[in-house]
Amino acid sequence: MTAEEVNWPARASAAAVDGASSGIGRDTSDLTELFRRHHLELVRLAALLVRSREAGEDIVQDVYIKIHARRAGPPDPEGALAYLRRAVVNGCRSWLRRQAVARRRSSADRTAADVHESAEHAAIMAENRRRLQAELSALPAQRRDVLVLRYYVGLSEAEIAGTLGISQGTVKSAAARGIRSLAKALGEES
Repeated sequence: MTAEEVNWPARASAAAVDGASSGIGRDTSDLTELFRRHHLELVRLAALLVRSREAGEDIVQDVYIKIHARRAGPPDPEGALAYLRRAVVNGCRSWLRRQAVARRRSSADRTAADVHESAEHAAIMAENRRRLQAELSALPAQRRDVLVLRYYVGLSEAEIAGTLGISQGTVKSAAARGIRSLAKALGEES
């Protein structure tokens, strides 16, 4: 890792300050501060969606860089956090699509990953977690995203609706259907 890579947040802040004279700095410095306050939450969200902390960190950094490069920040200051969450969820979806294409192209990589994963999950709780993650990954994207945002991140239905750009009724039905699907797949229907 180079010194430039280590100092990228400082460079981003400096760029925001430099932009202040042109009238752009306020938006980007607000964006920088928003990312600083919510970085861990956004990384956790991304890591859970893509099942990799390293990939989650990369996705959040890519989202920041793309939004910062536009020099405009989120379009609505009131909904800036929801905007960032949506950008991270969309980044995760793109990453998952790329991974699916790569897996289809190389079945040897998929086999190696399965062997590696099953070796790490010897304990019963770890196996249950793996099963849950696998079933969660098998859900349609909207249901999976709603469940992760609701039960892992702890967002309200209104916040989820704002993050994903859907109605609260759709959030409720997606959550109910997602839970029902998970219970059925895990053999826990009552």
